[in-house]
Amino acid sequence: MASNRHLGRIVALQSLYEYEFRISSDDKSAAIDEILSRNLERYKDEIEDTDFVHTLVSGVLEHQDDLDSKIRPLAPEWPLEQIARIDRNVLRLGLYELLYRAAEVPPKVAINEAVELAKAFGSDNSSKFINGVLGTAYRTLVEEVEDAPNADAKVQ
Repeated sequence: MASNRHLGRIVALQSLYEYEFRISSDDKSAAIDEILSRNLERYKDEIEDTDFVHTLVSGVLEHQDDLDSKIRPLAPEWPLEQIARIDRNVLRLGLYELLYRAAEVPPKVAINEAVELAKAFGSDNSSKFINGVLGTAYRTLVEEVEDAPNADAKVQ
């Protein structure tokens, strides 16, 4: 199941990357549902839990503004628009899992999976950058909230 989820994250990342690329290229025909369906079709025999992939993609897109606003102060010397598109989407995916999927995905797994995606698809330094930003996100956005007096509140 773990490798199945890893492949699911790869498909989610590829779909988010293609969607962002096409939107930024002013492609009016870009539709995330079509992109995701096409990408999932390629791996229909390997990915059983397609709901997991759909949840990741729709969650990242639904919370993208919030995710981006949280990423900016975590990497202040790197404006979000200047971060490589693949790294930006890996960060969004990893941060989404840290903040919104913590009940299903342990923080170390979310960070490790994002680092592995960065190793596979990013540049030579991407994995270190992703690890640093998500490690800081965990310490400042997750641990501090868990340690707060009202720790039962949802992380936002």
